[in-house]
Amino acid sequence: MGITNSNKQISTDQIDCNGTLKITLALSAAPDIASNPTDIVLILDRSGSMTGTPLTNMKAGADTFIDIIDEATDGSQDGIIGSGSRIGIVSFADTASADTQLITSVAALKSAVNGLSAGGSTNHADAFAKAVQLFDPSSSNARVIVMFTDGKTTSGLPPAPIAAAARASGIIIYCIGLIGDDGIDIDVLNDWATDPDASHVAVTPDDADLEDLFADLAANISKPGATNIVINETINPDFRITNVIPPTKGTAMTISNTTLQWKIQELGVSGNEGASLEFYVTHVGQSTGTKAVNASIIYTDTEGNAVTFPDPSVSVDCGIVTTPESCPVPVELTVEGCQDSLVADLGSVYLESPGRIVQLDVTVKNVCPHKRTALAVILTEVDPYGEEHQRGLKTLTIPAHNSKGCRDILVKCIKFILPEDLNVSVPDPKGLCSVRNLKVRVFAHNIDTDFRCCEGIITL
Repeated sequence: MGITNSNKQISTDQIDCNGTLKITLALSAAPDIASNPTDIVLILDRSGSMTGTPLTNMKAGADTFIDIIDEATDGSQDGIIGSGSRIGIVSFADTASADTQLITSVAALKSAVNGLSAGGSTNHADAFAKAVQLFDPSSSNARVIVMFTDGKTTSGLPPAPIAAAARASGIIIYCIGLIGDDGIDIDVLNDWATDPDASHVAVTPDDADLEDLFADLAANISKPGATNIVINETINPDFRITNVIPPTKGTAMTISNTTLQWKIQELGVSGNEGASLEFYVTHVGQSTGTKAVNASIIYTDTEGNAVTFPDPSVSVDCGIVTTPESCPVPVELTVEGCQDSLVADLGSVYLESPGRIVQLDVTVKNVCPHKRTALAVILTEVDPYGEEHQRGLKTLTIPAHNSKGCRDILVKCIKFILPEDLNVSVPDPKGLCSVRNLKVRVFAHNIDTDFRCCEGIITL
């Protein structure tokens, strides 16, 4: 069968700057179907939520699956599943039905698939039960169930015990999930499928992907087990590999802080087998946004299996970052051999971030004792057309004084920052040599007062 599934998962879809996430790579493989006859039951969801393009694309995917197995078993698409392998069709909605037994006729299988219509609720338990009933306990064929569904269980018994019993009897279960109108619980699919979950479950939000998912699974089922596997994983430069957990099979090592290599001598040569690798990466970039975790991932093996892995992305939140000045472009110089000195023209350099600081003093007149004063200063800049542009607001409290009478209070060093890129005073500002036309407004009032509103009560 070759590589029957490949997957890549990340532990979270959002981290902060300098945050860490876990990445899981997974593979499963099984022996060649031509020399290891296999009975396969396709379980197809025909509930009401499959109406329209989901049902059409599922049928196309199932037909493609059947064609690939047909060719893999005897070397040609001759309309007969060969080499002792067979396929059966089970479909389900409120209840499940065995639309075919385990048979070898491609035409009969496709007729059963293309005759399906959508309607009703979702009974996964009955679907698993009907599929298990198709297998012959006395047969030496390998047994595989491919469950396709687009939603959660809405009728019937809990399906998990039936799926668990099937796995315990030696049946390999794969799950293909379409995120339909009522959603899908990926944890449930993982529970139903053969371990490791990551290599036996594939989920898509787009029904247009269904044919590819069915095709990939069939192509992998039909190839031999894989030997001399090498996976070279290079992560995005925004991340660094911080820890690699020993894989469940094979060996893994870091080549650099962004590259690791996973080697497996053989996988799935004598039976269905899975392997997984976990490692941790930490974000080291400076920018916010959605970041692809991978820069590249390359798979090779002796059998030439074509393997692709998902390309997950994580949302990185670095808060609000402002970089007002970019790094200058360097001037490259070369000092020749035996040359004691070098004279070079480095060109011009401009003063970065020119601007002004306006510092204001104001005297508040006749401030009475024992009363705090609130002060507000508003600064605007006037353009050549007389329009004012806001440049800042300062509010502060002047503490109360204890003098015997009212007195003037000097408030010093009220500062405003005026970057030159805000200059509207002149049409073509030239750094610190330009005029800035400003207006200042000052407001003040007492905070403390002995006035009380309508607190007296008059009784007649």
